[in-house]
Amino acid sequence: MPIARRDALILFGGLLASPLAAEAAGAVSQNAVTAAAFGFDRADGTRLALADLAGKPILVVNTATACGYAPQFAGLQQLWTRFGSRGLTVIAVPSGDFGHQEPLDGQAIVEAARNNHGVTFPVVAKTSVIGPNAHPFYRWAAGERPGETPRWNFHKYLVGRDGHLSGAFATPVEPTDPRIITAIARELDPQAG
Repeated sequence: MPIARRDALILFGGLLASPLAAEAAGAVSQNAVTAAAFGFDRADGTRLALADLAGKPILVVNTATACGYAPQFAGLQQLWTRFGSRGLTVIAVPSGDFGHQEPLDGQAIVEAARNNHGVTFPVVAKTSVIGPNAHPFYRWAAGERPGETPRWNFHKYLVGRDGHLSGAFATPVEPTDPRIITAIARELDPQAG
């Protein structure tokens, strides 16, 4: 017995509305989203769009100028100096989420990073990286790497050339740690790794 077109559409619509179909559709669209969908506001009011960096690795680090891990700025600068000309971008994302250790705001954060640590890579505006007010990039990263979310300042996410997270490194992992350098080198030259 043939199914009438109207009945077929109702059946199809019911399948699309089912929780399993919705979950599957959400999983597909979640996986399709890449870091290029996001951007960060800068202290000077401009926007740093990650889409402008598509196809290149990006190291995104939540920072705080008054944190005991602030000396890691120097290691981040070393990565920027060593790999920046080959395509790596390092981005500092100041946050007061952990111990309120980013007491500054706006351009004062950029100046403190530059003057105290020699930072020349992009430092964006202060933002939240955890909780309900987390920046959309950090909510997306938590979905990409649920067990590897920031637990303190100087957590490092490496966005691969494909726009997905290719690595996450906890606060104690120094920027110049061989694991980070190897991961960056692999993204810059996939044939080498």
